[in-house]
Amino acid sequence: MHTHTYNILTKRALGVLLLFHAHTLAGCIEEDPTEELDPHTLWKSSGELYPGGETTEDLLLGSNAFISPAENISTEHEMMFFSGNSFFNQAWVQAPASTKNRDGLGPLFNARSCSACHFKDGRGEPPTEINPDAIGLLLRLSVPGEDEHGGPMHHATYGNQLQPLSLPDVLPEADFRIVNTEVQGTYADGSTYTLHKPSYVIENYNYGEPGDDLMVSPRIAPQMIGLGLLEAIPEERLLELADPDDTDNDGISGKVQRVWSPEAQQHLVGRFGWKGDAPTVRQQVAGAFLGDMGITSPVNRSGECNPTQMSCLEHQTTEEMEIDPGNFDRVVVYSSLLAVPVRKPKNIEQIQQGKELFSQANCAACHTPSHITGNTTDLKETHDQLIWPYTDLLLHDMGEELADHRPVFEASGREWKTPPLWGTGRIKQVNKHQRLLHDGRADGVEEAILWHGGEAAASRDAFKSMTKEERDALVAFVDSL
Repeated sequence: MHTHTYNILTKRALGVLLLFHAHTLAGCIEEDPTEELDPHTLWKSSGELYPGGETTEDLLLGSNAFISPAENISTEHEMMFFSGNSFFNQAWVQAPASTKNRDGLGPLFNARSCSACHFKDGRGEPPTEINPDAIGLLLRLSVPGEDEHGGPMHHATYGNQLQPLSLPDVLPEADFRIVNTEVQGTYADGSTYTLHKPSYVIENYNYGEPGDDLMVSPRIAPQMIGLGLLEAIPEERLLELADPDDTDNDGISGKVQRVWSPEAQQHLVGRFGWKGDAPTVRQQVAGAFLGDMGITSPVNRSGECNPTQMSCLEHQTTEEMEIDPGNFDRVVVYSSLLAVPVRKPKNIEQIQQGKELFSQANCAACHTPSHITGNTTDLKETHDQLIWPYTDLLLHDMGEELADHRPVFEASGREWKTPPLWGTGRIKQVNKHQRLLHDGRADGVEEAILWHGGEAAASRDAFKSMTKEERDALVAFVDSL
């Protein structure tokens, strides 16, 4: 059974205060008025109230629901966590600078800090009319073919990620804008809905035209919670869930992603990123440092300036590791041990109805509710935990409407990794929006479901056939996770 220490006058109290300072938050711990834990619900008896097992956070909620360390964090990792938090949140600057631990930005980049896209460790949003300056979305790039490890072939000039920002004397790569097209639809009960399908226009190229074979894939920054737990799910569990040939004829054919690890020098199971691009939190963090901020690390020791980008090359440092290895490890620990918040069990009867409808519509075929973590990773806090992330971490064909036509290792241009659903209902509290899916096109859970196709088309159609009361219940259930 899950246990918690409710006396905050402990070593964690100092950590919470430091975390507040790092996020430039003011005031006391924010209470969430919706938190009414019903001891008689099935969730508590099954463990679902605590989706992160013993790591689950149940004190710091509301708009601060994603910023806390794992409840069971060790003293050693707690110190690393709060130090890593400062490197995650503070802006990086151009080298050389007096702030040696934080210089090395650029020359080309997408953001000056991790938190610029993951504000309060939450989800980014695409540029919109309401927030045209949002930087939580980036564009992956490649050309047809594979690299020596079977991964995407980088563009010779623009690499694998468009970088629209740069240091003062460096030309940024290009600008992009989003053009939305309305898509109309009708539920079985006759009520209508409108979706917005985005397309991406890249313009003002500063290093030459990219050619007609450029492949582009938008990626929104997801919330950071529970990453270490997902890394701790045993590979055997994912292989057990995989059915690449649909041998049971249920229409669901999830498959394991395998991607190249430069440190292990072999292919490993891909777990992170919208197509399972990275096998570990460490590699995901390193990729973000390099791709998003132009900062080299112990994993990626060379910059991303390409031979034709002269102004970039002129301002690129020669340091192999612009972030100190120890500080890099602290950011990895921080990213791995951000706690999943406790569930939101309000409107109990409606949410229980939604849970049943979620199962009846076969949503759980891909959004697998629970797993038990293994004990082979470096962070003992994540070991042997019953967790409820609602993902199988597998690749699924999501249909033509969501296709980016850009393959990544085992993932085709129509396949995406099932994202975890935990914390979905708190995104609006934390980030003041609810943009979902890989590109943020969906404004909330209902729109996200309506975009599902391919293997998920039957589940989408089941949702469309429901009454409004039933649809509201299913959405309320997902928002309770």
